[in-house]
Amino acid sequence: MGSCLLCGLIGQSYGEAVPEFNADRGGQPIELKQLPTLGKITGVDFFSPYCPPCLRLAPLMEQMAQRHSDLMIKKGNIQRPEVSGRIDWQSPLAQQFQRHSIPHLMIFNQQDGLETQGLEAVKQVKDWFKETGLLK
Repeated sequence: MGSCLLCGLIGQSYGEAVPEFNADRGGQPIELKQLPTLGKITGVDFFSPYCPPCLRLAPLMEQMAQRHSDLMIKKGNIQRPEVSGRIDWQSPLAQQFQRHSIPHLMIFNQQDGLETQGLEAVKQVKDWFKETGLLK
């Protein structure tokens, strides 16, 4: 719900600067310890290719990743390959992180600890967008 603060942002899709942590196993569960990158602040974005706000957010996250060398931005697709045409709320990854709304953001500190998620993470990402000139 809180992620709707980002719903009006314009964009299309992710590029190469933002790795997908589950590219070869879309929608499958992961270990939380795989998400952070030691020594960097890590932002994680849970998304679906069937989520219009996710698709609008993607290019901004991509640009931010390119402009902020101290940040590692990662994306995680909650969608299983066999589910198409709608957001896959029943995927093991969506169930693992109890996702009922996306995009959902998590931020890990440089020591790999979960700093914030949800609405507080959205506020932090908006501040990063402002710092990099992506949002006024």
